[in-house]
Order: sequence, then structure tokens, then C-alpha cells
Amino acid sequence: MKANVGSTDRGLRIVASLLIFSLYFFLGEDVRWLALIGLVPLITGLARWCPLYTLLGIRTCRTQMR
Repeated sequence: MKANVGSTDRGLRIVASLLIFSLYFFLGEDVRWLALIGLVPLITGLARWCPLYTLLGIRTCRTQMR
């Protein structure tokens, strides 16, 4: 897996995941599981790879010089 998530995109994903996780404390008990959606941007941000970006051919990170 080659990285396809850039630094800015990565930071935004991690911040977004923390905001989504914080919903756990504000949502009712029957919908708290929705806060687990925050795992998606957290994992893709930490891994620097997004499967949806791969399918769409999007790359927000700089190309590496060889």
C-alpha cells in the first residue's frame, strides 16, 4: 500500500475522528454506537492510506522522488 493521504489531509482526518468520538458523550444511549464511525478517519489518517482514494485515483500526498 502506497501512501495516498497527505499531511494536511491526515491531520484533518485525525481531528475529525476525535470530534466524532466525542459525540459518544452527547448522544443518547441507543445511538452511541454511531461514534464508532470515528474509527474510519482515524485508521486512514494513521495509515496514510485511504481505500476510497485508491478507487477514485485521488492522491493528496506529494509524489516521492526516486
